[in-house]
Amino acid sequence: MKVRTGIEVSSQSDIGCVRQNNEDSFGYWEPDDDRQFLRKGRLAVVADGMGGYEGGQEASRLAVETLVASYRDFPGDDPQQALIEALQSAHEHIRQYSFAHPELRGMGTTCTAAAIVRVGNGAAQYDALYYVHVGDTRLYLIRDRQIHRVTRDHSYVGRLVESGLITPEQAETHPQRNILTAALGTNPDLVMDSPGQPEPLRADDVLVICSDGLWGQVRDSEILEAVEDKSAEEAGRELIELARERGGPDNITVEILRLH
Repeated sequence: MKVRTGIEVSSQSDIGCVRQNNEDSFGYWEPDDDRQFLRKGRLAVVADGMGGYEGGQEASRLAVETLVASYRDFPGDDPQQALIEALQSAHEHIRQYSFAHPELRGMGTTCTAAAIVRVGNGAAQYDALYYVHVGDTRLYLIRDRQIHRVTRDHSYVGRLVESGLITPEQAETHPQRNILTAALGTNPDLVMDSPGQPEPLRADDVLVICSDGLWGQVRDSEILEAVEDKSAEEAGRELIELARERGGPDNITVEILRLH
């Protein structure tokens, strides 16, 4: 995995303490070509598959591979449009795969992809965050010793929180918190979140993308604490260990990107 200077990247995944296989997938990509790097920047993806032993594994793998390839090959100069079309391609690829393999019918996956691209000219240049998201993998932005969740969960419980029927604290222990309202590859129509404008990033910002195997066991404040004073690799290891100590009922995946 090639990583240019200016960022520290760690991608880690663990099977957890209960599951027999890992249905999470992740990817990190940046172009080898310098001119393409200026257009495409860096891409990080986490997907959490579902649909049985093999189906979930295949769905998350296809999501990451298709999304990275589609983003890489997108001909235009708009990173957000590249992400949107890449997620749509992944969705359609998974659906076609499930039709071709009836034993995997019902396969699907969550997916969160973030691109960091340098924008502006001369002294006015800065890194900008673009993303697409479906399901309940999460993207966090850590800045000035505060953690902010960028994505919202496409879940039954997420809807209850947005409607004001339960609090975010109640959602964390709700018995139906794993019921998704959107995923890649399941329904014909794809529901995704995609921001209208990129988020300007600053030096020392940290992005965390993780599956619910992590955030379901580890509080946001603990993610913040782990990331604060450690390398990305050490922070990732500590967070996975914490989720395992609390039972590790699901696969645990975390990508950490720290800007310098």
